[in-house]
Amino acid sequence: MPNNLKLNDYKKIVGNDVIKEIKEKAKKFSKKHILCVNSTYQGGGVAELLNAVVILFNNVGIDVGWRILHGSPYFFNVTKKLHNALQGDEINLSEKKKKTYYEANRRFSTFTHINHDLVIIHDPQPLPLIDFYEKKQPWIWRCHIDLSAANPKAWDYLEKFIKKYDHFVVSKEDYKKNISIPQTVIHPAIDPLSEKNRPLPAKFIDKYLKKFGIRQDAPIISQISRFDKWKDPMGVIKIFEIVRKKANCRLVLLGSLATDDPEGHIIFKEIEQTVENCKYKKDIKLILVDDDILVNCLQRASAVVIQKSLKEGFALTVSEALYKETPVVASNIGGIPLQIINGENGFLHNPDDYEGFADSIVRLLGDKKLRTNLGKHGKEYVKKNFLITRLMLDWLDLFDEYL
Repeated sequence: MPNNLKLNDYKKIVGNDVIKEIKEKAKKFSKKHILCVNSTYQGGGVAELLNAVVILFNNVGIDVGWRILHGSPYFFNVTKKLHNALQGDEINLSEKKKKTYYEANRRFSTFTHINHDLVIIHDPQPLPLIDFYEKKQPWIWRCHIDLSAANPKAWDYLEKFIKKYDHFVVSKEDYKKNISIPQTVIHPAIDPLSEKNRPLPAKFIDKYLKKFGIRQDAPIISQISRFDKWKDPMGVIKIFEIVRKKANCRLVLLGSLATDDPEGHIIFKEIEQTVENCKYKKDIKLILVDDDILVNCLQRASAVVIQKSLKEGFALTVSEALYKETPVVASNIGGIPLQIINGENGFLHNPDDYEGFADSIVRLLGDKKLRTNLGKHGKEYVKKNFLITRLMLDWLDLFDEYL
């Protein structure tokens, strides 16, 4: 997001009334100082959201700061295991892991001064920070993970920190837990004026895709996600093999590696080997790069975008593609069904329904009118529900409870 972007720039997209409402609600907090803490400045939806919303809140006169938790590679290995466990994985939560987790937060607290009016902690990595400060202000924990089937060992350990917070924010009603503190659902959102989502000329898209060796001589199917086992890239390749037998097309798997995710390199190597062994490997393009403009170009050039997640807190990539009027075929799990109305702006399938995924993709590849119709409905649905201005209003309402 360009540093000089202002809230007024969104008027042409959401209308003057929404902008006026945000500015009016923000006036109350003009002398307040709010702090966000997470564990990475790039890679994944949390960093993307903060990159947009922190700047825009400052633009409307609210002093919002942003700190990045520091940690060793082993610390991030532990927090990745905790993340996976919160999504249902087994975990060996040894005393060494607990000590590493806790001590990294203690160390960070020694040089991170918190004298703000409100503190917002994002996800499990910095959760124990609350133990190391004399609490003089409200603390909110914002969890972006699908907690619907959390591993009891991981949840029981983390709950002792969570209960010290004043409020708990999740992405979906199903993620709420039986806990004593108040809970609120706030949906994530996309920034329509970011490099990832702003309009691009067709000639520019063609040139940019060519730069990365992405051919457009056949319809493109793409999945754009971090290289993470929960995004199931292996399953995407299996679906593509079924589709490719029935239709001429290409698959592009585009992703990056988050600095707080040590498993990414391992997953990427496994994908490389799977592609190499695939019968249609010449029709598969695997790209490891963090490039928002490439994401934008690929989502616009794709005939179909896939999001075949096994677990998914929300999946901003779904709203990104829908906003660009590209139909999405996705897993009926986590936060994805909040964004896709099956048959109206995309198609939903159980993650293990490979044939269902393939049938929907083949149908879309062969029916331009259907793609256009779904695309139109998809964009309107995202504009109404999942733009950054909606997110700002939701947070302003929550600020009103504590500031």
